[in-house]
Amino acid sequence: MPARSSEAFTLRTYPFGEADLIVSFFTKDEGKLRGVAKRARKPKSPFGSGLERLTLVRMDYYQRENSELVRLNGCEVLSSPFSLAGDYAMSVALDYFTEVSEHLLQPNEQNEKFFRLLNAVVTQMRLAPTKGPWAAVNYFTFWAVKLSGFLPELRVSEDSLKLAQQIARRPIAELAAVEQTRANGADLRRQLVRAIEGQIERRLITVPVLESL
Repeated sequence: MPARSSEAFTLRTYPFGEADLIVSFFTKDEGKLRGVAKRARKPKSPFGSGLERLTLVRMDYYQRENSELVRLNGCEVLSSPFSLAGDYAMSVALDYFTEVSEHLLQPNEQNEKFFRLLNAVVTQMRLAPTKGPWAAVNYFTFWAVKLSGFLPELRVSEDSLKLAQQIARRPIAELAAVEQTRANGADLRRQLVRAIEGQIERRLITVPVLESL
């Protein structure tokens, strides 16, 4: 395969050797991939801040035939949620988006709708940080389940059912115009999180932290 360049969200990184990182990243063109970022832990890394979670980058990479790991050559930061790092609630929400995406997205499977979903919720949080994370959390949770193909019959309160209907029909910018709290859609989130955990056959470690905010 020739060298490739694609818009991508960095998901997670893992130390590899003395100076390298294994990077899980979600590309617009080829879905979720894993690669080796050489010298990424060195002071003069060619990746800079582009490997921080949910940073949108243009990733340059190369994949040899029959190799599970691509070779990352570098990246250009397109947008970053760095401005949210000082807000604990926003930071926890970003961790939650990352964990859910990492588990639901299938390797090497293009999923442009999920890519647009991530871009929408991260952008909304970055542009309106004072609104809090809950509109984005509710929107992301609903659509992550729906796009993954296992949205259950909703057995929730009338208010939460109305919220789900609004999420299904309206862009996040309209929903986030009215500030939401943890109480909004709480039973909806619980049902959808149970559906996610049943699908991935494990508990989401970020959920208890998120729901304690």
